[in-house]
Amino acid sequence: MFEVTLVPILLAGIANVILGMAWYHPKVFGDSWAKAAGLDMSKMEEGKKKMPMMAFLAFLAAVVAAWVMAHFGIAWGVYDWIGAIELGIWSWVGFTAPVLLGSVLWEMKPMKYFFITAGYWLVSFIVMALILVLFA
Repeated sequence: MFEVTLVPILLAGIANVILGMAWYHPKVFGDSWAKAAGLDMSKMEEGKKKMPMMAFLAFLAAVVAAWVMAHFGIAWGVYDWIGAIELGIWSWVGFTAPVLLGSVLWEMKPMKYFFITAGYWLVSFIVMALILVLFA
């Protein structure tokens, strides 16, 4: 990566949302995650009405994360797929995993919740970093 460009950032945001839709699908981790998060199914049904807006906001959040990650990639001299994987892992280790661990420590969420959510973000950060490098 040598400069921050819009197309890879938008692609990374789209990939993040698509991965989230697959990851949290009821047949993948969705049901287990909802149970671990303590969500009841009536609220889940209500949330489906807001899904387009929530997906759009998730996309915007992912675009911001990708934009910041692109800046880190440039500062760290990331230029190949190995560096992209490292960028994704270190971004997750430094910024996401500690925050999500707080849910277990202070909100009494089960470790299963942490592993599902943190696993999503680890994979997502790696995918976004790969897109940022490969499409730059």
